[in-house]
Amino acid sequence: MNRKRIQYGQRYEEPVGQAMLTKGYNLPAKYVIHTVGPIVTGNLTDSLRKDLENCYRSVLDCCVKRRLRSVAFCCISTGEFHFPNDEAARIAVRTVSRFLEEHEAEIDRVVFNVFKDEDRVLYEKEISE
Repeated sequence: MNRKRIQYGQRYEEPVGQAMLTKGYNLPAKYVIHTVGPIVTGNLTDSLRKDLENCYRSVLDCCVKRRLRSVAFCCISTGEFHFPNDEAARIAVRTVSRFLEEHEAEIDRVVFNVFKDEDRVLYEKEISE
């Protein structure tokens, strides 16, 4: 159980944009890094964009800190959290690309795992630019 949840109770919620590492247990991965993405309830703001960027950056920082050389990302905050898919893909690819420029020797592989063809097209476009 999360130490903060033990300290503050079951109603504790992880802050947006931070990363938390747990064991992978029965998954085909040693670890899972969790991050809470921003929820878009109205207009998309610069603050929400920054929160999403922080999600990607904090997960990558966690990878470097734990010497994890690969990571797979889902489309953070899209779907039920209503972050526009095109803007989310742009932020994800830009943030990861910038991070890898600074830490190219520490990360071997980043995978953007998408479920919809629409997202695959968006990510392929962003990666190719």
